[in-house]
Amino acid sequence: MLYNVLMDVGGTFAHFVMAACTFIISFLSILYFRNILPKDQGREFAVNGALSQGKPRGAGIIFVTTFTLCTALFVPLSLENVLYLAFIYGAMMSGYLDDGAAVPWGNLKKGLIDLVIALGSSITYYVYNGSRVKLFLFDTTIRMPMVIFIILGAVLVWTAINVTNCTDGVDGLCAALVMIVLAFLLYSGLFKSGERVMLLIMLITLGSYLWFNCSPSMLLMGDAGSRALGVFLAIMFMKSSAPFLFIPFTLVIILDGGLGLLKVSFIRFLKLNGFMKNIRTPLHDHARKNKGWSDTQVVMRFSLIQILCSVLYLSFLR
Repeated sequence: MLYNVLMDVGGTFAHFVMAACTFIISFLSILYFRNILPKDQGREFAVNGALSQGKPRGAGIIFVTTFTLCTALFVPLSLENVLYLAFIYGAMMSGYLDDGAAVPWGNLKKGLIDLVIALGSSITYYVYNGSRVKLFLFDTTIRMPMVIFIILGAVLVWTAINVTNCTDGVDGLCAALVMIVLAFLLYSGLFKSGERVMLLIMLITLGSYLWFNCSPSMLLMGDAGSRALGVFLAIMFMKSSAPFLFIPFTLVIILDGGLGLLKVSFIRFLKLNGFMKNIRTPLHDHARKNKGWSDTQVVMRFSLIQILCSVLYLSFLR
């Protein structure tokens, strides 16, 4: 395993080699394999959806595969890590196959897949790490009952999958926001060496993808990318032992993607047809259609808001 060899050479040099190799592999993979991806057909009801027509879609299958291979090279592969990679890759494949299906999968089928991934990720974490949770606002640590912890962990994974998926709709937005979250997680100091390497690998992999996806994009991640990113984020927040940090560190992602889920739920189940009637969801569509922001303005302003939220929260803690 290259991880052990590089660690024997030296930490700083090792991380430089890991970062360089990851970027080169992911960049070249996207560059040479993007042309075999299916082409986007345009999204009829999305703002500027017609602009996506003809672009390669489903690039998540490339950068998630790159992330998985680089993780296998540079991170100690315990059974726990193998299971996490399987759930991340499973989320990617389900999104890729749904995107490419002649008839889109129904909500029941996708919901069952999400349930398996969410419960599997939560149970795996509990088996290997227990149920201790840090509550930074109260400067304490609690141990949750097993059932409650597994349910809450599954809710975290399900939420992360769906809000991250909904955020993917503007060139560069989803990748940029997730990269900001990963950067702050690296800065937090809550992770062991192998986990920091996983964060670094995903951060660099997304950076190489963003090179091609910044506005105007040359390709799109599709559900294959956004769903896998949601699972990865949830797992990393659980591995931090402070899963509630998901709220301040991904606040913009939660609001952008989550308000749409909330609106649909209120209208569908509570029959409140006037709920949030003046707000277009996801919020990035509201900003573009109702406020007249350009794609670049949406990405920059949403990113700045997320950076500010994370900085303010960290400053409050310290």
